[in-house]
Amino acid sequence: MNAIDHTHDPEAGSWVPEADGHPDFPVQNLPFGLASVGKEDPFLATAIGDYVLDLTALAAAGLLPAPLEPVLAQHHLNGLFALPATMRRALRHGLFELLTAREHAPTVIPMLQPAGLCHLHLPFRIGDYTDFYAGIHHATNIGRQFRPATPLLDNYKHVPIAYHGRASSVRVSGHPVPRPQGQSRPASAAEPSFGPSRRLDYELELGFWITGENRLGESVPIAEAGERIGGFCLLNDWSARDLQAWEYQPLGPFLAKSFLTTVSPWVVTAEALAPFRIAQPARPAGDPAPLPYLRDERDQAEGALALRLEVFLSTERMRFARHEPHRLSAVTADQLYWTPAQMVAHQTANGCNLRPGDLLGSGTISGPARSSFGSLAELSNGGSQPLLLPDGESRCFLQDGDEITFTARAERTGYRTIGFGPCSGRVGEGGS
Repeated sequence: MNAIDHTHDPEAGSWVPEADGHPDFPVQNLPFGLASVGKEDPFLATAIGDYVLDLTALAAAGLLPAPLEPVLAQHHLNGLFALPATMRRALRHGLFELLTAREHAPTVIPMLQPAGLCHLHLPFRIGDYTDFYAGIHHATNIGRQFRPATPLLDNYKHVPIAYHGRASSVRVSGHPVPRPQGQSRPASAAEPSFGPSRRLDYELELGFWITGENRLGESVPIAEAGERIGGFCLLNDWSARDLQAWEYQPLGPFLAKSFLTTVSPWVVTAEALAPFRIAQPARPAGDPAPLPYLRDERDQAEGALALRLEVFLSTERMRFARHEPHRLSAVTADQLYWTPAQMVAHQTANGCNLRPGDLLGSGTISGPARSSFGSLAELSNGGSQPLLLPDGESRCFLQDGDEITFTARAERTGYRTIGFGPCSGRVGEGGS
């Protein structure tokens, strides 16, 4: 796991205006992303306060370690995440020095852009995307709607369940959410019909960005699996529940998921999150211990994250009335039944090769209380209990014009809070 060092010092401050009090991007964070201004070419960037810093320009000016210049000139983060972790740490240390030592301000200021002027892009060229199902409360809540007596299938506590998603339809925060079409068959119908989904839902997840590469046929041991996660993001695995209920047996999700997956644009690095590593919660008495290839004492001791995630809904009526978005739920990331490292170890156990820029989703993160549920299917109990909103509206599932926003912050006593920035999407009839 990554070590805590001087870049995590809560007393460290930046000369960038208002960065020290920023809720997401103080100098202790330094996430990576891809940005552009106007019609100019995209550049690799970091967020500092309400500004975006051009890493491509910094490297070209010789202000960052020389070996990084070629990968920082690329229009994606894949090259950086193909390098050893020591190089990412060197980049973090170099940026920290430039942004905390005031003598560097005159040189660096021309490479800062106000965040409001920047357009953020998908940070990686994603080769593959896997979505896990590691949120046990979500799996139990959804399973109970279909199998009240046995909500969890026999394999759930033995193996990290997952499906292979569609990498081509992963988009960055802010991309329109098209209402998908497909087959569905309501319980009252004898035959299926084709049309737009009427039970569109969100799913609150964490995304893991893969660094390094293992050869085809080579598995990643659990003790090393955590090192293969170079960064984290927020992920919305939009789901058409009516399409999913009809098509998922026997092979799993298809059209109900592949129409869109939304990720937050900033990659919060594993290095930045080092102070927020916490123990994976102990399994309840009677639960099986993970098989040896999934069991590592260090991973159990520090494989979870002290993250607080929140979901907000803004309807068309709320925006017209200038009302603030309504918080639907809040949950902590330690509610996952499997650690990120266990997911990587299982993904590669059969020799599957993971490559830089591959994306893994955690599965929907829900807690035990209704206020911590990570989807509308849970909040509305499958559509049978409409969720009442403060302005008098109600929702079972998403309507056109609804906008869902995820946020997350890493919080721990003795360290500066860092955040992920928003992950948002507004539902409509189109999108490209």
